[in-house]
Amino acid sequence: MYYDFTVPVPRIQGKILQKSKGTTTYIMFQHGQIYKPEKQYVIPQRTIIGKLLPDDKSLMYPNEKYQEFFPDAVMPEERPEAYRSCALRIGSYIIIQKVLNEYHIPQMLQKQLKKDCGLFLDLVAYLIVNEDNAGQYYPDFAFCHPLFSDQMRIYSDVTVSRLLKSITREQTIGFLDDWNKKRDHTQQIYISYDSSNKNCQAGDVDLVEYGKAKDDKGLPVFNVGVAFDKNHKIPLFYEEYPGSITDVSQFTYMVDKVREYEYKKIGFILDRGYFSKDNIRYMDQHGFPFVIMIKGRKELVSSLVLAHRNTFETDRDCIIHAYQVYGKTVMAKLYEDDTEDRYIHIYFNVAKQAAEWIHFEQTLDKMKLKLEKGLRQPSTWTKLYHDLFELKYDKKGNFIAYAERKDVIKEQLELCGYFCIATSKKMTAAEALILYKGRDISEKLFAADKSFIGSKSMRVHSAESLSAKLFLEFIALIVRNRIYNLLKELMLRMETNPNYLTVPAAIRELEKIEMVRRNNGTYRLDHAVTKKQKVILSSFGLCNDDVLQSANEIGQLLARNKSLIEAEEIDTDEREENSDGEDTLDFID
Repeated sequence: MYYDFTVPVPRIQGKILQKSKGTTTYIMFQHGQIYKPEKQYVIPQRTIIGKLLPDDKSLMYPNEKYQEFFPDAVMPEERPEAYRSCALRIGSYIIIQKVLNEYHIPQMLQKQLKKDCGLFLDLVAYLIVNEDNAGQYYPDFAFCHPLFSDQMRIYSDVTVSRLLKSITREQTIGFLDDWNKKRDHTQQIYISYDSSNKNCQAGDVDLVEYGKAKDDKGLPVFNVGVAFDKNHKIPLFYEEYPGSITDVSQFTYMVDKVREYEYKKIGFILDRGYFSKDNIRYMDQHGFPFVIMIKGRKELVSSLVLAHRNTFETDRDCIIHAYQVYGKTVMAKLYEDDTEDRYIHIYFNVAKQAAEWIHFEQTLDKMKLKLEKGLRQPSTWTKLYHDLFELKYDKKGNFIAYAERKDVIKEQLELCGYFCIATSKKMTAAEALILYKGRDISEKLFAADKSFIGSKSMRVHSAESLSAKLFLEFIALIVRNRIYNLLKELMLRMETNPNYLTVPAAIRELEKIEMVRRNNGTYRLDHAVTKKQKVILSSFGLCNDDVLQSANEIGQLLARNKSLIEAEEIDTDEREENSDGEDTLDFID
């Protein structure tokens, strides 16, 4: 993309070229060359660094490649004027500011980021409202929203990029230390820990490796884990680690980090991905209670289910009404050399049974189709095919026939609808399930990160920017998670479930609260707050008077800033044309 300010065209003899395309003239920089010995000629390496001003051939609009090749060039830190829309959307700003102040986040960030704190908070609001993490679109967001930056200055995307590159590891660790110091370390809490992987094709990031991605697209990834206080519904800390490291092996390091933050009375709620003998032993050694889902294909699960099948599935004393499942608690060891019996809770869900039954039958049908196509050919099949079918080959090694292993398939169908949870402490099946279901919030946290903050891919080119962006997303997740919980609590108190109390819908509704610039240049609230908006605001303890007060404060602040003028927007062309004729879309860090 091209910035909306100009710089002088570089003067380097033989290195700067111009290429016209339609009415636009691009400035290209030749930064190297490649010799092709088989063809005995040199191919120049050229990259577009800007486009020429039509009226002044000595100036150009630069792009981010210009910064890469001319790092010492002077670039403006802020726009020459504070561009501002005549209509400002203030509703989302009000609730985000409320949550930030409730958690004292501005004070903690001010300690670490100093003068950059305001811009950082603006980027947090941008992630939540626009559900996007591409930094070059921040100025468009700032154009029509109130800001946390000093005097509500609108900074350029160049400054956003530089901010992300300037945030240090010490600053992020400092914030996490302060954030966790404010938590109550004396109460018994259960920590829900989960991780996810994200795509990143950056070349200069050590964390990015090829690993076992959950939605494997053949791209390099890195992992992010988040520890979540289930009792108080607050994210505690996050950690990033290389894409090749598995969830199981990373878990013990996370436990050590919890201990470093001096949490005393803690337990862990874990998904089946963390079920391993070493992890369970590690928690036992440190006296941490746990609630963990047992992997569905474990022999332990199948043996327990088959042993207790048809003993509780219709017993009304075993029903857990909140989740419409039946549960039973038994004692058993989790592995052969386990030192003690654990509390194993077996559950049956008829809806889960139907879904898994249908999925298994569809899988069998697809496998049969593949087997049919492989007949009379020298075919090889995976272990799953050998487990479910008897496969026959002729003397030449050609696959000639197959038959279902009816006893194996029967057992698989009998296991449909069942799942098991293990706990180290004595509790009922209902208590264990309610505790485990509490981790749904942490799963929604990851869904929010990827879907509602636009961070499935990171769009960065350096390790510094990756670390800073993860820090930014963690703060955004803290705020968005609080918004989600307050809206959900309000919905539970209401007799109806209005569809505007989800986070995206609530933000869209609040975005309709606008201040409009009048003829005298003063911003004033355009219209009264609607009934829907009042309901949403009430979940944050806000009312119509709070909106009026915020609107007055914003209007007075902008009135004091005499540099507010309207300006033409520059037509941006985000696609760069390389010297080999291919188009690529680059994202700013």
